Amino acid sequence: MSTSEKSPEKAPSTTLMRLAAAGAGVLMVAAAAAFYYASQMTQPQTAGDVYRVEVGARACEPNAITVAAGRNTFEIHNTSDRPVEWEILSGVLVVAERENIAPGFHQTLTANLAPGSYEITCGLLSNPRGTLTVTPSEAYAAAAARPTLKSFIGPLSEYKVYLAMQGSGLVTATTALAEAIKAGKLEEARSLYQAARTPYSRIQPVTDRVSDLKNTIDPVADYLEKREQDPAFTGFHRIEYGLFSANSTDGLAPVADKLVADATELKQRLRDMKLGPEDLANSASNLASRLAEGPASRGESRYAGTDLAELNDNLDGLAKMAGLLKPVLSEAAPDVAKDVNDKLGATRAALDKLKGPDGFPTFDKVDEASRKALAKSFEDLATALSRINPAVGLG
Repeated sequence: MSTSEKSPEKAPSTTLMRLAAAGAGVLMVAAAAAFYYASQMTQPQTAGDVYRVEVGARACEPNAITVAAGRNTFEIHNTSDRPVEWEILSGVLVVAERENIAPGFHQTLTANLAPGSYEITCGLLSNPRGTLTVTPSEAYAAAAARPTLKSFIGPLSEYKVYLAMQGSGLVTATTALAEAIKAGKLEEARSLYQAARTPYSRIQPVTDRVSDLKNTIDPVADYLEKREQDPAFTGFHRIEYGLFSANSTDGLAPVADKLVADATELKQRLRDMKLGPEDLANSASNLASRLAEGPASRGESRYAGTDLAELNDNLDGLAKMAGLLKPVLSEAAPDVAKDVNDKLGATRAALDKLKGPDGFPTFDKVDEASRKALAKSFEDLATALSRINPAVGLG
């Protein structure tokens, strides 16, 4: 018989194929059920900070649980034949709960628990309740001591008021300076110069947030291509150069008018400025560090030599920020609060040591040792201020 004449092999019947598929399905379900059962039964009673609780028909197992205060996770397994719920109760208050846990299933619950004694429900309301004892822990105590974000609402609001007041003072003082300049009154303009600088120096911790205005109000000639002859040499130091180096008000009128316009814009920006809880300490620390590296070491107001007076005004601004944070900091970290207060006092003392009967001398009269001591005091203050945010839980 030729190959083409052989009878074809008999294909399996449709019925057998259906039975095989059904059998395979049963095996898969059985295997999955066995795996699930095995995985549930082999879990340890506790795994790190995860606590396994079985809710049976009449009680919980375990029925008495002890954990440390803080965040704890519970795996609630329903070993009864009806849906259950599991609750942590403090008196009549439900602290945390999981509902509708189906028979044979489990749900996870995580709760941040304060030290104390609690009850736990165990299935039916008629079942005896279990107990949950939460013992004190250092981690919970440390976390509880940290102030909430609500604690910073007051300090931030007060600082916004302070910025608004300094902004208004800046406009008033620069306007008076501009009027003296335009009237050609050199000595009067010189006497008004530092008064105009004062409110600006007090708000310097936040001027980096308005860098465009900072670069027109307070540019230093050393950082400009043509130094004093650069068109971008505007604002306070340009006026300072004219009044104290060129000894004239000539050509300063448009510079003064621009300074008043910029001060007016800055006043509005300060009112609109949005600050977060971490910004007070961060801004204060950053400025103290910059003062240590620059004005306290080598001076920046080289024509008038008023660096010490300006540093004193800077310190007023830093002290304001630290003072607003002091109530929050003293409660959370009294050692850090004391350190900040001590460093503020030491920096003030370093400045006062240089003050004479007629006030602060010009910076060229300060010897190298005194400059180094002053810079070190601002550096130490910056370090102390940098500890505030970590101490109050702001990172």
